[in-house]
Amino acid sequence: MEQITRQQVAEIVNKQREYFKKGETLDVNFRIKQLNKLKQMVVNNEARMIEALKADLGRHLVEAYFCDVGSVVLEINETLKGLRRWARPKTLFSGLHCAPSIITKVYRMPFGNTLIMSPFNFPFLLALGPLIPAIAGGNTAVIKASHKSANCTALLKELISETFAEEYITVIDGDHDVADYCLEERFDKIFYTGSPRVAVHVMEMAAKNLTPVTLELGGENGNWCIVRKDADIKDAARKIAFFKACNSGQICINLNHVAVAREVADEFIRELKKAFERTVGVDPVNSDEYPKLISPEAYDKCAAEADEFRSRIVYGGFGNKEKQKYAPTIIYPVNTDESLVNHELFCPIIPIIPFDDDKVDEIIDVMASKEHGLALYIFTRNKKWANKIFRTQQYGGGCYNEVILFLMVKGAPFNGTGRSGMGTYHGKFGFEEFSHPSTVLYGLRHFNLNMREHPYEGKTYKYKLLKFFER
Repeated sequence: MEQITRQQVAEIVNKQREYFKKGETLDVNFRIKQLNKLKQMVVNNEARMIEALKADLGRHLVEAYFCDVGSVVLEINETLKGLRRWARPKTLFSGLHCAPSIITKVYRMPFGNTLIMSPFNFPFLLALGPLIPAIAGGNTAVIKASHKSANCTALLKELISETFAEEYITVIDGDHDVADYCLEERFDKIFYTGSPRVAVHVMEMAAKNLTPVTLELGGENGNWCIVRKDADIKDAARKIAFFKACNSGQICINLNHVAVAREVADEFIRELKKAFERTVGVDPVNSDEYPKLISPEAYDKCAAEADEFRSRIVYGGFGNKEKQKYAPTIIYPVNTDESLVNHELFCPIIPIIPFDDDKVDEIIDVMASKEHGLALYIFTRNKKWANKIFRTQQYGGGCYNEVILFLMVKGAPFNGTGRSGMGTYHGKFGFEEFSHPSTVLYGLRHFNLNMREHPYEGKTYKYKLLKFFER
């Protein structure tokens, strides 16, 4: 199939710009109707979406629904429930210094034409997830979907075109050149999910038009997980094994490496091995339940990382290139200054960093010296210590004695900080990210005071009144 051209992209954006000017998307009832159409699209095509996820990523039915399909339905339902309330203008008291014009309203207005750039690892969740607040905010949307997850992108393109008019919402397929075609156009808002390296390019392109950008990125140095000696080791190992096997580690909020108290490191590794075998079996690369890496290139990169540290592999270390599956692989011990723990792995390799529990603050200092992660996971019975870390460190979000689920909490924001992202979304936070607050003061034609008007000389009461009112 021929790739879309720069001119065709420009035509789509122009159509959406003209459509937005008609004002149809400003009506909250219209937005609710579109969200219901989107929900029905997902519900009616659940089986096809799961089939596409199986083809691209080797996902099992349960994992596909939990991570991609069900999460979208959950997000739509939350938005439908709250949208009328969120979109309602907020009335404020202007203040005595504005008297007699004491009423001000804050309206949530759409940005206009938006661009959503989604990745391969959650091809439905990370395309439709941002689309939900884009619709709720009253915008149009172009979705630039990943060419790597070809089956999911083809299905997404088909379903969106059947559900919505092209001048309102459309999906564009293609490689990096097509992404640049999109970035060359003047959008009013850009939402990008992916790597920090590409995010820099996105921001540079957006800056030419002063377009506001939301970035959802993986941590530059990876996300930390800390297991202290007082943790429930079996529980921690079980949850970490599930998480690292999920989508074969291709998750932006997945733990990149685990810092384990030296006193319990051997026990933790034993339990982690058992947990992996319970989760994906002793031969995961031939298991229908274990997902695959997205491409032969991703497989080769994972295998090369493992081979570099082969002498320290204590579990796994093998794969099936034909099936693009690499076994969960534990590497121990690893130091904090080694390359393996200083970039995002995005694969099922788990480096284990031992530390002395009474020197845990040194590990925290190392973590703090790195780029901010998108997620932080802490396993310990010492909740007071964990709370101190959560309150004092910089990261996107996290869990105490749990993994991943903070992403799915209703009413809570999600995203990173620094090199792991900017802006937030989900629920009300997503609606606010895709709309801007417009403040309007309602003036009165009568009873206006002249305290702010010239002349000032000899009118000392004006100064005194202003000092009294502006407090």
